[in-house]
Formats: sequence, structure tokens, C-alpha cells
Amino acid sequence: MSAREKLADSLYGLGWATVKRLPEPAAVRLGRVIADTAWRRRGAGVLRLERNLARVVPDATPERLAELSKAGMRSYLRYWMESFRLPAWSKERVAAGVEAKDLHLLTDALAGDRGVVVALPHMANWDLAGAWATTGLGVPFTTVAERLKPETLYDRFVAYREGLGMEVLPHTGGSAFGTLARRLRKGGLVCLVADRDLSASGVEVDFFGEKARMPAGPAILAQQTGALLLPVTLWFDDTPVMKARIHPPVEVPETGTRAEKSAIMTQRVADAFASGIAEHPEDWHMLQRLWIADLEDREDPDDRDAKEAVA
Repeated sequence: MSAREKLADSLYGLGWATVKRLPEPAAVRLGRVIADTAWRRRGAGVLRLERNLARVVPDATPERLAELSKAGMRSYLRYWMESFRLPAWSKERVAAGVEAKDLHLLTDALAGDRGVVVALPHMANWDLAGAWATTGLGVPFTTVAERLKPETLYDRFVAYREGLGMEVLPHTGGSAFGTLARRLRKGGLVCLVADRDLSASGVEVDFFGEKARMPAGPAILAQQTGALLLPVTLWFDDTPVMKARIHPPVEVPETGTRAEKSAIMTQRVADAFASGIAEHPEDWHMLQRLWIADLEDREDPDDRDAKEAVA
């Protein structure tokens, strides 16, 4: 393990061990201080966030982009502060922590024993959404986690999410897809963060007027298992309760090859993500490269992991 990896593991361990013990007002203030400090430093993550937001809000002035990136860093740190504290929240607090619009689209499908694939972007607090599903709705679900370095840090994230009631599978290893399909065929719930392709073999979509790649997994799972595919977007407001919108289901096209159907369905998921992100751009925590044009420009010095934005 490198010194940098040891530092990352130690910092996250410190966060889970100490932040959850802070009084909530103190945790909120700490998150805001860290966010504003990172924003003033104008580091790699902040600069990448502003470049991404420039696509989302193309008519924004430099001043407006700076305002959005500052709000975005505060939203990002709210995610971390809440996530560090989630294990200490009561079941009642978790159950009351999310207010979802059109929730019936999800609950009706699950009540009918039809599997459901929920696809989310990196918005607001997807960990809170998961804890709310297992606690507030009483619905267990399966998800996939990216393998992080060092391995001890990945183990921390898995233990944390399993402690919130999630079944967590590694993104690599080849067996995750089969397990997800089995859960769905039994009428289960699968939740996948799906706005950034980690495999380099994603589906090309039009996203805010430019080409990007997003994972085809949600669409393929829906096709192969008969599960309902539901995009969901999340956002924060001035209250402690996170908001969610369950978007209309993405149906499997009646004609076409599997690849053609996957392309159509993934584009519809991207369109749903775009509508939610456009309404709440400050809550989209995309501090990494996403669009193909940026992925091809590897000489840009800001190609670092998003977590460095607060290091």
C-alpha cells in the first residue's frame, strides 16, 4: 500500500469514526468549511466540476459557474457528512429522510413481484436513498461498488453499505451481472449509479448536446429479466429531507437487436438524468471526466480522482 493510499484509508476511517459522533449542527458547519476551503483552492476537482457544469448550463457566465461550483462543493460535502453519520441515524430518521415524487411507480412494480432496476446519477446522497429504501420502504436491494484502492478502503465502503442493509457486489470479477439478474428474476430490487461508464464499453449517448458514454447494464438487465427500468434523480433543498423523483419507466423497444434496444433505452435514461440535473445542477457531483471529448484529452492535468477535491 502506498503512502497516499494509506492516507486516504486513514482519512475515511477518521471520518466514519468521528463525524458520526458530532452534533448535527457541528457536522453541517464542518462540511461547509471543508467545501468552501476546497472551492477556494481551485483544485482539480473544482475545475473539472465547473467544466462539466458549463455543459449543463451553457449560457452561464463565469460568475454563475463559480456560484454553481461553490454550491456544488457544499452539496458534495453534505453528501459526505450525511454518509459518515448515517450509521448513527435512527430508523425513524432514515425513514423520514427522503421525500419521493411518484413513488408509486416503484412500489406498484415491487408489489406485483416484478423486479425493478433503479438507475441513478451521482446526485445528492444516493447512500441515503439506499438506506431509506431498506428502512423506510422495507425493501432490500442489491448494488455494485467500484473497487477502490487500497483494498482496505473498498472494504470500508462495502461494510458501511452492508450496514445500511444493502447487498454489495464488486464491479469487477465477472459474477455481478449474473447475481443481479437472479435477484431481479425473483422480483427483487437492483440499484445502480449509472451516469458514468467504468468499463470503457458503455453506450454512446447524447448528453447536454455532446457525446458521452453511459453503462448499458441497466438496459440489458431489464431486457433479460423482464424487470422494470426506472430512472431516479435526487436533490437537496434547504430542509434536512432529501428529495427524489421517480421518472416514468423506460420500456424495452418492441423491435431491434439487443444492442439497438440497449442504445435506445440508455439514451432515455440519459434524458431522464439530464432533466433532473438541469433542474438541480448544483447537486450533481461529477468531479471527473464524463464526455468523450474530455476522455480523449488526456493531457489535461486535472485528471484525478474526485476525492482529491477535498484532500
